[in-house]
Amino acid sequence: MPDSTHATSDFDYLLDSALIAQRPLADRAASRLMVLRRESGEIEHRTFREFPDLLRSGDLLVRNTSRVIPARLTGTRDNGKPAEVLLVHPETDGSWLAMVHPGGKLKAGRAVTFGDDGSVEIFEALGGGLRRVRFSGLDPATLMQRYGATPLPPYIDRPAEPDDRERYQTVYAREDGSVAAPTAGLHFTPDILAAIEKKGAGIADVVLHVGPGTFRPVEVQDPATHRMHPEWYSLPPETGARVIQTRSAGGRVVAVGTTSARALESGLGSGWTNLFIRPPYRFKSVDALLTNFHLPRSTLLMLVAAFAGYDHVMAAYREAVKEKYRFYSYGDAMLIV
Repeated sequence: MPDSTHATSDFDYLLDSALIAQRPLADRAASRLMVLRRESGEIEHRTFREFPDLLRSGDLLVRNTSRVIPARLTGTRDNGKPAEVLLVHPETDGSWLAMVHPGGKLKAGRAVTFGDDGSVEIFEALGGGLRRVRFSGLDPATLMQRYGATPLPPYIDRPAEPDDRERYQTVYAREDGSVAAPTAGLHFTPDILAAIEKKGAGIADVVLHVGPGTFRPVEVQDPATHRMHPEWYSLPPETGARVIQTRSAGGRVVAVGTTSARALESGLGSGWTNLFIRPPYRFKSVDALLTNFHLPRSTLLMLVAAFAGYDHVMAAYREAVKEKYRFYSYGDAMLIV
């Protein structure tokens, strides 16, 4: 399926803001599901409850078991005014990378305090809006549990609520580390997972801890010059072996989300990946992709276009807008086969 390189502006599309889902549905599996045939561009409209019916015996579903941490911390500056620290990931020396607000006021040497028992000191300003911070008093895990909130994405225009701690999390999340949910997995319920296994499809796990760069638009006109924020991932040997076995037997590897796809394509092992998948990338390990609808000009939309073909994907997005699908993290899903 030939596909030429595209400019960033080619990944724009028109979206009524009313279609941006602000809250999850009461029933995870009640989401709508668009099915896109990558060879023909044919589109079907389903519900997510039908997802197991679209799998075959011998397929392998690969999911990301990363868990979202309550990484958004709200405290006060030394002048008593509010400040926010969004933790990104820990460093090997015990410090953390973080993003702060207001960025112009929180330079190296400043601190943000939380209650009377914890504080975060900014000791280095890095590029891309990042800071390196140290903790005093409470350790990071305790500070997050006591003062942290679910780091909802910027297009959800409401504060995080108690229900978000559970709903902005997959039912199979295990390893703490993400500051954004692997949202294609939000539609699954224990019943759906049981139906998949009853169908004869397998389930295997990877980990990719999603960073804030997932919401960062590509701001350069040539996507090749965009810098990806590294994210930690793990593709364990047992999952790698099952991928090879599945494909050798004629089954399909179905990646749950762009994060699982990137983990699979980053290769066996664990470490940091900044793999940027965009047209005309050719996938080595993924045969079908379950994903949500993504932001314009995003690296996630570019990955989907690389998988299904640019023209098919942009036509599918126009169809989703026309049919009033719900967009982004708490929105509906698309299965590309």
